Amino acid sequence: MLDSLLQGGPDRDDYQDFLNRYDQGPPYAGISDDEAIGRYQQVAPELSPDAYQQSAQDALGRMAPEERAQFGQLLQQRAQQQGVDLPGLGQARGEQLQDPGMLAQLLSGLHQQQPGMLGQLLGGGGGAGGLLGGGSGGAGGMLGNPLAKAALAGIAAMAAKRMLR
Repeated sequence: MLDSLLQGGPDRDDYQDFLNRYDQGPPYAGISDDEAIGRYQQVAPELSPDAYQQSAQDALGRMAPEERAQFGQLLQQRAQQQGVDLPGLGQARGEQLQDPGMLAQLLSGLHQQQPGMLGQLLGGGGGAGGLLGGGSGGAGGMLGNPLAKAALAGIAAMAAKRMLR
């Protein structure tokens, strides 16, 4: 995928369209849940730890502080429900959850230690089906939380921007 983006062609044009839609309006508008998880699954494995963390920080930085706090609370809830230990998140409150750098560092560490775990936390499953709650509009899946979609699409978009430069 990385080679295809760098060399041009249909994939590059497709990603440019994705980036244009991501940049218009809220980061969760104009992008379907399927596309958000699909792009994330394509891009995230290609990223170095530093590139992942920077992409996550840029994506989370686009959210309002209140949205970041809500996203952090969502991660806390889902981690607790699924019995996943996220060091540094359990005791985080208020302003800490509004810090895109802290959240990005947490997501990057999670991605390094357990690739795919972010998708499980946000949607309760391992693949796109889990993120979508097993179907269209599944309660508790990604369709129920636009901030989850904004985070996944955002990480993919910010990383793709770097690749396309």
